[in-house]
Amino acid sequence: MLILRVLGVWLMLLAVVALVYDGTRMLADNGALVFTSLGEHWYSIHPESLNAAQAGIERHVAPFLWDPVITTILLLPAWIVVGGLGALLYLLGDRRKRLDVFTN
Repeated sequence: MLILRVLGVWLMLLAVVALVYDGTRMLADNGALVFTSLGEHWYSIHPESLNAAQAGIERHVAPFLWDPVITTILLLPAWIVVGGLGALLYLLGDRRKRLDVFTN
């Protein structure tokens, strides 16, 4: 599961970049607490794909899924969402050796 671990590390690095971006915005705003939401980052990078994702999910998956669920996720700070997803993927890809406590 090397792919999951590599993808998890990349997402956690992306979360650090988003956190540094928010930190520099805080310094520019004289220390005011500023967090950029995932939706703001997505809209600033590629607004057409955000609109297409909304239309596709509302038409083809379920209309109620966009408004309460995905909108809530898009309003969270980007570093929390991306970092959490990265940590989850890393843990899913981690191969832990089973410890057999009954053998010496």
